[in-house]
Amino acid sequence: MNDVTGILARYIVNARFADIPQNVRHEASRALLNALGCAIGSARHETVENALAAIKDFSGPPQAAVFGRSERLDALHAALINGISMHVLDYDDTHARAVHPSAPLWPALLAYAEWRQISGADLILAFVLGVETECRIALSVFPEHYDRGWHITGTAGIFGAAAAIGKLLGLNEQQMRWALGIAATQSSGLREMFGSMCKSLHPGRAAQGGMTAALMASKNFTSANNAIEGERGWAHVTSTRFDPAVITGELGTRFELMSNMYKPYACGLVVHAAIDGCIQLRNKHALQPQDIARVDLTVCPIVMELTAIKEPRTGLEGKFSIFHAAATAIVFGAAGEPQFGTAAVNDERVMTLRRKVTVAADAALKKIQARITVTLNDGRAFTQTVENALGTLARPMSDQDLEEKFRSLTDGVLAPVEAGTLIDLCWSAETLADAAAVARGTVPPAAH
Repeated sequence: MNDVTGILARYIVNARFADIPQNVRHEASRALLNALGCAIGSARHETVENALAAIKDFSGPPQAAVFGRSERLDALHAALINGISMHVLDYDDTHARAVHPSAPLWPALLAYAEWRQISGADLILAFVLGVETECRIALSVFPEHYDRGWHITGTAGIFGAAAAIGKLLGLNEQQMRWALGIAATQSSGLREMFGSMCKSLHPGRAAQGGMTAALMASKNFTSANNAIEGERGWAHVTSTRFDPAVITGELGTRFELMSNMYKPYACGLVVHAAIDGCIQLRNKHALQPQDIARVDLTVCPIVMELTAIKEPRTGLEGKFSIFHAAATAIVFGAAGEPQFGTAAVNDERVMTLRRKVTVAADAALKKIQARITVTLNDGRAFTQTVENALGTLARPMSDQDLEEKFRSLTDGVLAPVEAGTLIDLCWSAETLADAAAVARGTVPPAAH
């Protein structure tokens, strides 16, 4: 197969809203609601404050909202900041095998919607096509690409943003090729950055860079025609394995968005099973931290690759500590954003308990599975096995669960009535005459 980029470009250009099944469109609304809750909930996060302070003096016309805030930036910088805020809590959606789909896409799409009026149907179509593009490209080189140290949400997400914005711009097939190529040559994001502010920079840059790629292609800025599959193209440079059929197979009939998952816990998916099991044991046996002698976890090997920080000092580091995840789940019986804040990381009860946590890797376990044994000071031991963590495809969050998560994240930023209005806008997004109403709904009432 010698023209993967061309086949993908042709599909994106020719796809129509009527081609998207209703269940896929509904999943897009679920993704929108979840993503906006995450972004609004992190609107005053230190990472967002620092990024905004660094770039605001260089922003152009006030074209687009910064979610959860009063500032307005030019569309490209709004995409950057909103991409950061959507991902920084590590609470955003995640594809069952690959990227965090929403953070590289919604920030670019909603910034575009405020700049150039589009319908809700066009918004939903562009999002679905963006997810198809980023996920298929990611999966074509997975897991080798990720194993080499690339943060696949950043590296593949930029293709999704380029495709989505390119669709809204009405690019022709050649221009869409160029957009994907311009995205390819900007693709970046390193796993070494996990636990730092740079992790959330990756989807922010993907949103901004993908939007830039589509805009440049619309003005006939050229790139290589086979930027993905070429001998020195993106796939072969960034991975030891490339399967082009993953990108082109069943295009338009199988939708990667239907493998999207939503997090009940504010950290990486790989520790969700351990958290789930710890909370179950805590609730079932009324566990008290001071009564616990040790907590033994058995997890998929990737857990220790990604979350091995034993003594986190900040909330961001806590999200990459399986030791903190287990301890905070037992101490608080929850694992939302407060339990991964800096205060919780430095809570004496949590610090004491996480030093009693031991972790063993078992290659037979999947990343959504874990075994937890809690041994008490009196010698009693309780064990819980989690086959499918809450929030996975086998145990998905319901629409009501997502609404409750949204309200908990936006509480204190949006008034209850504004939160309710934005929830309704997300569920009815495909019927909107002006998709920018969604972006406007993220602005706190005092900022209007």
